[in-house]
Amino acid sequence: MNITVKKGSLAEVKTGAIILAFCAGEKKLSGPAAVINQKSGGLLSDLIKSGDFEAKPSQVSVIYTKDSMPAKRIALVGLGKKSELNLEKIRNAFARVMQHLRGLNIKDAATAMDWNLLPDQKEKIIAAVAEGAILGQYQYTPYKTVSRDELKEMRLLEIAAESKDYPLVLDEIKKTNIIASAVYFTRDLVSAPANEMTPSMMAEQAVKIAKRKNVSCRVLDKGKMKVLGMNALLGVAAGTHQPPKLIVLEYTGGKKGDAPIALVGKGLTFDSGGISIKPAEKMDEMKTDMSGGAAVMAIIRAAADLRLPINLVGIVPATENMPGGGALKPGDILKSYSGQTIEVLNTDAEGRLILSDALFYASKYKPAAIIDIATLTGGCVVALGEDVIGMMGTDDQIKKELHQAAKTTGELVWELPLWDHYSELIKSDIADYKNSAGRLASPITGAAFLGKFVGGYPWVHLDIAGPAWTSKDKAYIPKGASGVTVRLLVEFLRQRIVKM
Repeated sequence: MNITVKKGSLAEVKTGAIILAFCAGEKKLSGPAAVINQKSGGLLSDLIKSGDFEAKPSQVSVIYTKDSMPAKRIALVGLGKKSELNLEKIRNAFARVMQHLRGLNIKDAATAMDWNLLPDQKEKIIAAVAEGAILGQYQYTPYKTVSRDELKEMRLLEIAAESKDYPLVLDEIKKTNIIASAVYFTRDLVSAPANEMTPSMMAEQAVKIAKRKNVSCRVLDKGKMKVLGMNALLGVAAGTHQPPKLIVLEYTGGKKGDAPIALVGKGLTFDSGGISIKPAEKMDEMKTDMSGGAAVMAIIRAAADLRLPINLVGIVPATENMPGGGALKPGDILKSYSGQTIEVLNTDAEGRLILSDALFYASKYKPAAIIDIATLTGGCVVALGEDVIGMMGTDDQIKKELHQAAKTTGELVWELPLWDHYSELIKSDIADYKNSAGRLASPITGAAFLGKFVGGYPWVHLDIAGPAWTSKDKAYIPKGASGVTVRLLVEFLRQRIVKM
């Protein structure tokens, strides 16, 4: 779906439906709603007075204009109480009203910005409207063949803007289109079946990203990793026929010589658990274990398209974890790229193994910061549920900035402690570390393990095991892959650039 911006009055737009958002309890219409109410002969005020539309959060009512204006319909969507209004409610409302219109087989709609909603957040209002409208329309349909012609799709949302607001709205819509496209890219990669999204295929997608200006891609194959001594990553890959890849994307949008921010994403394109095999139920969802890697690739893509003035490196260790004849066994010991040794107690704790080599590789860039993104532990889902990202790390300033970005984007983070005594739980009797400390505090001990391989650089770990894949439809996140952390990290980078 496209979003475009057009100078002029919303009342003059010829479209399938005009969308207007209202707060509960509003008695006096203002802005675009007042103009449209007058043009339509009081249709809006009549509906509101009737009590049929109470403007509850995401409530939708559709009325027909009866040729009183070029638009065929007016779609009213509720935002709830004005005192409780925030960006997330705006996103949710525009996602729901666009989905409602799609259900009516309407192909195009139009809206205008009501600056009275959050007067001091004009740019954020524009982004929230566009994000809700676009992201809520996502459908993964490449393998649908039966009744494909019955699939419904919205094609266009047009934003009407007055001349004085046009440059601002146009600029923000361009940026939001880029970010939303990156989220779609992530969702597509994560949604793809494991036979269609192998490590090699992930690498091919990275090479395509590198066609952008200031982006380069290097893919390390099994031979190169062996020479470097990436035995933790190669150990996980030993049980699969699919060749592993270490994907390295570099974006040089900042000054030459400026230390980059390193983003490291777990790229398990399928995780059977290896010898410590998972239960059969829901194992199909383990194609999503590369969500962190997909997000890292999308963030580099978005940064390049936005031309952010910052240097980035994105590193994705990509492999399958399978129980083939050469697979890792519980009790095996691996010498990692850092030189530290790891006792493998559970082959299903493989994410931290591949990340250990990737994180140490990231440290070679002498980065300003390292942020890793991984569907690391089921324990994080138990602790925080499906909607919240677990955050741990060594740098309080980065964590503070991520919290602020979370408030803006609605991609929520919550910090778990990473006190020194947790490191005692991952010490091995016969090697330096063990890859599993059991069920207790598993998200924290997993992070503590990763922290041994970041080379002392400022580091934050984001455990996205909960929100990476949703089991039910949410407002602007349809059931399935969410693309989580793309908007969060892009906002984090944008905020950091402002402070530079």
